[in-house]
Amino acid sequence: MSVLRDIAATYGGPHKVVARHLAMGQREDRTLVILMAACVIFFVSTWPQNARIAHLEGQELNPLMGGSLMAWIFIAPLVFYILATVVGVILKMFGWKGGGYGSRVALFWALLAASPLVLLNGLVAGFIGPSVQQTLVGAIWFGFFLWFWTAGLRQAGRVEA
Repeated sequence: MSVLRDIAATYGGPHKVVARHLAMGQREDRTLVILMAACVIFFVSTWPQNARIAHLEGQELNPLMGGSLMAWIFIAPLVFYILATVVGVILKMFGWKGGGYGSRVALFWALLAASPLVLLNGLVAGFIGPSVQQTLVGAIWFGFFLWFWTAGLRQAGRVEA
């Protein structure tokens, strides 16, 4: 399936999509591409808010964009790898059988699958600014992300590492 169809299918049943990714075999290049695609979308989602800040506060836009680029493209992937490793180790202590690869696939796919809501959150942050609406959209995004991540972890735990 294409990535867009997989993202749409995740909203109907995240465990099925994660199972399909795990069934393709252990491929670290695929997980890295999924993570980097998610990080690029997160970076793009910061553009409206950065433009708003630059306009309202009279700041230069380029340093704001550079900071977002550095954060999302270079630092965030490392943080997400560390998070996936820590969660995998903690779950393994409780008898989870998903392994490190299953933990990475579950987290990285959850980030990418929830990315349409991140784009919506970025638009709300840019056009409306800090508000109840932005908080609501952010909470909806976070809820879907947690749902996708926990369903992915459960599915990965069903498969021996």
